[in-house]
Amino acid sequence: MSDPTTDGAGRTEDEIRSLVRALILELAPNAEAYRDGSTNLVDELEYHSLALLEMAFALEDEFELEAIDEETARTITTVRHVEDHVVNALLAVVD
Repeated sequence: MSDPTTDGAGRTEDEIRSLVRALILELAPNAEAYRDGSTNLVDELEYHSLALLEMAFALEDEFELEAIDEETARTITTVRHVEDHVVNALLAVVD
């Protein structure tokens, strides 16, 4: 039986969040603006539509995620939102 606190690659939630954050900042046009999880992707990190798509593709490749639907994508506006989306896609997170 698999451990619900790790993903298929054995990464913990903290490790996943750290990897997601590193990828976001690596691709961010203005990574220096990062403060914390509430940092806005567009207004602060200066992601534009093409950069957002590049980030989404990179996350899909890194974590073997399904493509995100447009409705869900519109609700993801901060670094924490991206982290939460990836974690929820990979782990059976129980509130």
